[in-house]
Amino acid sequence: MNNDKPLILIADDNATNIDLLVNTLNQDYRIGVAKNGIKVLEFIKKYRPDLILLDIQMPEMDGYQVCGHLKSNPETKNIPVIFITAMIDVTHKTKGFEMGAVDYITKPFHAAEVTARVKTHLTVKLMRETLNAQNIILEQKVKEKTAVIQEMLGATIHAMALTVESRDPYTAGHQERVAQFACDIAKNLHLPRENIDAIRFAGLLHDIGKIRIPVAILNRPKKLLDVEYNILKIHPQIGYDILKNIKSPWPFAEIAYQHHERLDGSGYPQGLENSQILFEARILAAADVIEAMSSHRPYRPALGIDAALEEIKKNKGIQFDPEVVDACLAHFKGL
Repeated sequence: MNNDKPLILIADDNATNIDLLVNTLNQDYRIGVAKNGIKVLEFIKKYRPDLILLDIQMPEMDGYQVCGHLKSNPETKNIPVIFITAMIDVTHKTKGFEMGAVDYITKPFHAAEVTARVKTHLTVKLMRETLNAQNIILEQKVKEKTAVIQEMLGATIHAMALTVESRDPYTAGHQERVAQFACDIAKNLHLPRENIDAIRFAGLLHDIGKIRIPVAILNRPKKLLDVEYNILKIHPQIGYDILKNIKSPWPFAEIAYQHHERLDGSGYPQGLENSQILFEARILAAADVIEAMSSHRPYRPALGIDAALEEIKKNKGIQFDPEVVDACLAHFKGL
């Protein structure tokens, strides 16, 4: 067995499910199996899996209880947990995310879906660990190595952004364009270099939470149903959960978290108002709307830059910061 391969723990009390998952994953990964919640914790104490496929309905301890134990322990809280369940109700899925799971897969399994989701979350885990390692180096050698390490950090962040956008060809390049728009606006507002850097990284990663949103929702050619829209609205929270533990001199996790907040409190996920919203996040919010409206989407053609600017102008002082709106209009008129 190749010990360089990631270790996947399959936690399920159903032999058929175990066999299917083992046969799907054993070519690319090392596999561990536990058939109840107690065995899961014993396995994790002895070994340290890179990812856990966790059934919700298990004897002795259910999947929610096991996940709660893992997330309350600093040594295991960062192990990605994907719930595997036959329960398709949105309430159960939302509870799983609230418990700290990174994803869910519904039964009956499809081998291609299992493989894709496992690969995606192992990639994100590796990138997050790389970011943390790079930031530790940044703190230790900031005086003599700042430029080089920032370049490495930027490259990793670009890779993370591309990982998300690879699932949605219709919005490929969206995060990079939003980051550029937001930085241009910030420069027009004469923000300090460190604030612009924070905006740039937040812009590149502001939609990373969509990695957990089903592709069928992201690519839906018609208006989303209410339940689908409610699932989509959790992506800023998911993104914040992914980014918040990355040590950085810039608060890009908080900025990305707030990019759908609005001055009048009509935004999400926190319903923040006015000064509760970081100024950098207000810039990112305007840039995001401009890019989204002026670009093609599966459910509509591109509306154009004029319509986008009219939208933020119409909501100046209501949803969007007046100073930011003025800077947007000045920037695009000057192009």
